Amino acid sequence: MATSEPGTAADGETVTRLEEEGEIAADYLEEFLDIADLDGDIDIDVDHGRAAVEIVAEDVNDDSLRRLVGNEGQVLDALQELTRLAVQTKTGERSRLMLDIAGYRATRRAELVEIAREAIELVRSAGAPVTLDPMNPFERKVVHDAVAEAGLVSDSEGVEPERRVVIRAV
Repeated sequence: MATSEPGTAADGETVTRLEEEGEIAADYLEEFLDIADLDGDIDIDVDHGRAAVEIVAEDVNDDSLRRLVGNEGQVLDALQELTRLAVQTKTGERSRLMLDIAGYRATRRAELVEIAREAIELVRSAGAPVTLDPMNPFERKVVHDAVAEAGLVSDSEGVEPERRVVIRAV
């Protein structure tokens, strides 16, 4: 019997549920943009078993959406939580939806992969664990994935908002 990862085409029920989450989130965010008098297009996808929603500027020269990202993505994180709550209110189920605005998370993901690569090389060359600066859950997940892909191990230590990733050799 073949199995599939949740969110793949072979798991149609999960994909349908995630698409529904994306549609609910898009409706919520459309209303939010109208209230805030901001222009943006909303893209919906399913990525790694999660609904993924992105607000993109209609005009590439318009950077007004950056206000919805905030300092170090804090406003984006808050808006993501509000959107997840809106989805949960409609579906009755907890949502793991990911929200990106103006490409912030995509750009941050690339930066984090590079930080992880540098730390991985340091662990390999020095043999000692490397502790990174505090990160939010999204950022830690990106680093953990990069470390696992490189064949090393990582753990999160500490308490929010000072929770950090520690990378170790196997």
